[in-house]
Amino acid sequence: MPSAGAARTTGAPLPHRNRAAPPSTPCCALVPACKPWSLTLSEPTQEPVSAPLDHGPDDAVPRHSVQRIRREIRRRSLVVSRVEPLGSAMLRVWLEGEDLADFESGSPDDHIKLFFPVAGAGPDEKPAMRDYTPRLFDPAARTLAIDFALHEPAGPATAWAKAARPGDVLNIGGPRGSAVVTDDFDWYLLVGDETAIPQFSRRIEELRPGIPVTALVSVAPGIERAPVPAREGLTWIWVEHAGHGEDAAPLLAALGDAGLPEGEGYAWIAAEAAVAQAIRAKLTDEMGHPLGWLRASGYWTVGQAQG
Repeated sequence: MPSAGAARTTGAPLPHRNRAAPPSTPCCALVPACKPWSLTLSEPTQEPVSAPLDHGPDDAVPRHSVQRIRREIRRRSLVVSRVEPLGSAMLRVWLEGEDLADFESGSPDDHIKLFFPVAGAGPDEKPAMRDYTPRLFDPAARTLAIDFALHEPAGPATAWAKAARPGDVLNIGGPRGSAVVTDDFDWYLLVGDETAIPQFSRRIEELRPGIPVTALVSVAPGIERAPVPAREGLTWIWVEHAGHGEDAAPLLAALGDAGLPEGEGYAWIAAEAAVAQAIRAKLTDEMGHPLGWLRASGYWTVGQAQG
């Protein structure tokens, strides 16, 4: 049974197992929680070990591997085309422009840097910078959607998103690269707070049809949640948190209640830095999940500027 306060939305029940068999050779290294730029995407201080791009004459990618793709960093100037509310605590801002002609994003945990003007700043002062998930991209229409989790007190990103109107200009940079996990695992686990919903939603949409996915997300009580994907094999487990989500206890309890499915799976964790570390430790130390099949990121840190 889910822990108290957890709500479950499911496509199909999943079998449980006691412990995953560790891989003989881990294909990627754990990315520790780190100092983030913002609430929406952290910039890892350590990159996962990637599978080489040249795998032989047939260019076959090894099973359960991570492929690292690097790109030249380029700044782009884009224009707001429309703004959509997503529930009561998130906004989707659509951007467009010819600078998106060569834009690429190969993985849901890619991040692009957004540059926000600072009120009262002089001409030589740097803009405020935050990292965000490229949520939706249409290369033909050259449009890019970014989902902003709204926070109080509002930082530069939240303030800009709330005031954004069609015609406003926003400069972005990146992504500088992608870590592409092969979609050949038996199941996937996503654990985080509301700041991870854009990444989790995109990842669910891009996984192969029917694969079992459990998304365990903590949210503030009383909010109207943003719409999320629904598909066969997908289970959303919602847990309410106190404060801003800096307490790991609700997610840890719900994760223990949910357990892990049978077979070989990959887990993504995205939450407050200390919460991400606690979840990682529970998965590996208590639940036996292999380090090589997990990526944990601190999307924000208590006491640092947010949103």
